[in-house]
Amino acid sequence: MFSVYTPGYHKKPYNKSSKIKQIQLEQDSGKSLHDAELKRSLVDLNRAGAPLIEIVFEPDLEDGEEAAALVKELVLIVQRLGACSGKMEEGALRVDANVSMRRPGDPLNTRTEIKNIGSVRGVAAAVRHEIDRQRAILEGGGRIVNETRAWDAAQRATVAMRDKEVVQDYRYMPEPNLPPLRLNLKTKEDSKDVISVPLVLERMPELPEDSRRHLIEEFKLRPEMAIQLVNEPYLLKYFKDIVTEKLEAAKIANILINDFLTVLNKRKINAETCEISAQQLKELLNLVFKKQINLDVFKKVLEELLERPRAKPLDVIKDKGWLLIVDEDIISKMCLDILKNNPDLVSQYKGGKTKVFKALLGVMAKASGNKLDMSIAAKIMEELLKK
Repeated sequence: MFSVYTPGYHKKPYNKSSKIKQIQLEQDSGKSLHDAELKRSLVDLNRAGAPLIEIVFEPDLEDGEEAAALVKELVLIVQRLGACSGKMEEGALRVDANVSMRRPGDPLNTRTEIKNIGSVRGVAAAVRHEIDRQRAILEGGGRIVNETRAWDAAQRATVAMRDKEVVQDYRYMPEPNLPPLRLNLKTKEDSKDVISVPLVLERMPELPEDSRRHLIEEFKLRPEMAIQLVNEPYLLKYFKDIVTEKLEAAKIANILINDFLTVLNKRKINAETCEISAQQLKELLNLVFKKQINLDVFKKVLEELLERPRAKPLDVIKDKGWLLIVDEDIISKMCLDILKNNPDLVSQYKGGKTKVFKALLGVMAKASGNKLDMSIAAKIMEELLKK
């Protein structure tokens, strides 16, 4: 079971499952490098002999986003298990995607295989493109050729590699020296020749689906938040290190996902390599909850901490003069100035166009450099407009 949620493609998250057809243990045999211009081929044997596992799934998925979500789940699982880094950009995991079109109720049509896709988003894009390509061919009265294709990330298109009309003979053969795998499915009794499945399950770390369920049940997070936190392991670690009161959990998750990640993405920094500590984030969040700073200042402080990772958040705020103004007398004077300098907006508001109230608050926020407690400012502004 895994979760599918991609804003822009699937508005609401949903659960999906795909059955495993077979698992193959192999050894890397190296790879061929073909140079069309020099008309020669080279063989790279640097990885020859490296152990590999290939997992083949049944055709249970319906679009590129579901395929990408399955791959992401596999990445998270192998990382939790410590089986490998799961870093597709480093070649630790590769995806071959088989795509075929059919009308509801019809058998599967001729399929094509897209080889060696190197990123989660690449899986979604490659499958989506191949679905569109096959649909266009079929709607035009053509037929799908059984072939192997490659994903060209630069052109965002699949390109033909070789046909598969004749079954390829890869010279694969079973390994005669592998002993049979005997499993004990009922008890925790383990031995040299028999593996206890219940014992293995007991020793396994918490898997992604369990983490999502715990976040939803224990911290009352929305499924969208749980999915996004679990998909970013270091973001989830920040969350667990910061949360002390469950009442604040949803607020913390929302700020981490929408504000903290925004700053990191702007700087092209991965949460895994971010030098800002959980303690620094906790101090900043406490200042937000106490309304001593707003989210604009929160993000400004993060920018400063990325430059000075050992600095204390409160020291940065005081040095920059970013503490929120909460003095009602000061805010009242500023409100009066804004109303005096914007007679047209005031006239519209009193004439019944109450939506301009937000515009007045926007002018005030900009004039103060976003250093006002806007909840206090809104209350005072509303009282002054009623006079």
